Amino acid sequence: MAQVVSRKTLHETRKFSFDQVTFARDGATYDVAGVRHPGAVVLLPLLDTPEGRVVVMIRNFRPLLGSHGKVIWELPAGTIERGESVEVAAHRELVEETGFRAQHLVPLARFYTTPGMTDEVMWSFVARELEHVGSRPEPDEWLTVEHVPVGRALSMIESGDLADGKSVLSLLLAARKGLL
Repeated sequence: MAQVVSRKTLHETRKFSFDQVTFARDGATYDVAGVRHPGAVVLLPLLDTPEGRVVVMIRNFRPLLGSHGKVIWELPAGTIERGESVEVAAHRELVEETGFRAQHLVPLARFYTTPGMTDEVMWSFVARELEHVGSRPEPDEWLTVEHVPVGRALSMIESGDLADGKSVLSLLLAARKGLL
């Protein structure tokens, strides 16, 4: 069994730190670098309309994708702030990114996003009984809100138009649990 020997912060930002972890196994030591993260939430907001149920999704500019950044489809999500509960973060992020407030959050899952690179844990929720209250995106967020019929959202996974892991997982879990 491996054992962590030491941790050293190499760089710290407002939301996370980049650490070097030294661990020992079978008499040898190894260094691994990765992101220490406070955790995050992802929401699957469902809105009943006269045309049927829709998923409130976002198109989000991600500057780290490709050489010039890329706009991708996602579910709303965000980092849990220091001292904030998971549920409070979920409600805050939903309003910030979509402009909707949810009366009910239904837990879907808790998962590690990329355990080889970060310790980030993400909590996934279905957001129900939505009321529009106006969005409040953070200054560094460039996103647009889109209402996508449930069937189209699911087919976007198979076509590759929706390739964001947290969004794919949340939609598939909700479908499996009969929540869509």
